Amino acid sequence: MRNAPTILHLDMDAFYASVEQASKPSLRGKAVVVGGLGPRGVVATASYEARAFGVHSAMPMAQARRLAPNAAYLVPRFSLYRAVSEQVMTLLRELSPLVEPLSLDEAFVDLAASGAAEDAESARRTGLRLRADIRTVTGLTGSVGLAASKMLAKIASEQAKPDGLVLIEPGTERALLAPLPVRTLPGVGPATGDHLRRAGITTVEELAEAGEDELVRLLGKAHGQALYAMALARDERPVVAEREAKSVSVEDTYDVDIHDRLRIGLEVRRLADRCVRRLREAGLSGRTIVLKVRRYDFSTLTRSETLRGPTDDPAVVREAAERLLESVDTTGGVRLLGVGVSGLADYTQEDLFAQASSRGEPAPEEAVAEPVAVPREPVLPHWRAGQDVRHAEHGHGWVQGSGVGRVTVRFETPQSPPGRIRTFLVTDPALEPADPLPLVITAPEPPPAPDLSARP
Repeated sequence: MRNAPTILHLDMDAFYASVEQASKPSLRGKAVVVGGLGPRGVVATASYEARAFGVHSAMPMAQARRLAPNAAYLVPRFSLYRAVSEQVMTLLRELSPLVEPLSLDEAFVDLAASGAAEDAESARRTGLRLRADIRTVTGLTGSVGLAASKMLAKIASEQAKPDGLVLIEPGTERALLAPLPVRTLPGVGPATGDHLRRAGITTVEELAEAGEDELVRLLGKAHGQALYAMALARDERPVVAEREAKSVSVEDTYDVDIHDRLRIGLEVRRLADRCVRRLREAGLSGRTIVLKVRRYDFSTLTRSETLRGPTDDPAVVREAAERLLESVDTTGGVRLLGVGVSGLADYTQEDLFAQASSRGEPAPEEAVAEPVAVPREPVLPHWRAGQDVRHAEHGHGWVQGSGVGRVTVRFETPQSPPGRIRTFLVTDPALEPADPLPLVITAPEPPPAPDLSARP
């Protein structure tokens, strides 16, 4: 293991909820819960104010509402979260070329790769500077852990939460780990934790005292040896700068089971288009299309089809997903649908119509009559809590709630004081969806001073 605290672990504090609070002045200091808002939704992130009521990530949203009925419940805005995450990752890459993102709000950094942590004091200064830069650029807070290994750096950042910094001095690792519960170590989930507890092992110190042979007997060779090494504070895993994506996928869980086959087909097409958008945003293409269907009885089916070459063409992905749907019995209804693409590559099939024409489907040059459009009843706009909107008269705001034909909007921006609330008909033509506003407005750089030396 390294002899200096050269591994930095950054974990943004309650990231999604913090972004929402920064974006909406009226929610600052209030309980905020982000996630799926339907009866089957789950909590993605809860602000620290909501956690005080017992709300936590992965909790059913219905349970969260019972615990914190007065909290603000919002849908996620992933486009904004990704934009803020990229600002943070840019700051990390300025510290070192070795940055390993784990998610939008979490990453490891190897400071030794840039010489930014020659000793404990220089590592601490680097961590403090990073936290200050994150606050300046995004307006958010992050917790930093510094240690000689990835495992210890992550434990340190957990101890630093919220909005703090913890550095584990080399030589103190065993003493720090000893009293911690075994669930602190990576790889010890509820099942392994219960198994160890039944064997009388509840702390990391007891794990180390049990010895490698006993842990291998209890957990198997690979898991037992790995946990024994971690109990002794041994972790040689390197920071890996690039993680190759294996697949890109999207899925939706529905509040009410879908029975209508036409509706199911439309949902699959919509998911295919969303999946392709993510694929293109990542500059990737893929050759294997995957359909996921969770039926009314919670049975989950997956179907896949491999194309002749990689593609990022939405028509090709849609058609493949629809073909896969034909082989799935949805008679009893479905509660979840997903579309994914794997077998990724950084190039696309040159012949964009090769997939369709290879199955005897008409190529674009073969004239095909367009189906006659059947008039349908107008669909009312669907406004979701937390959604960005713009009103022709009142400007930018966000949806607080909607129902019985009306939508309530609070008009405010990240830089304004808490705004006023107004209610409109959901069909109000002056109200339209909007893009999120930046959390921090960066002042333009002043123009360069004139070069007076060039004058005669």
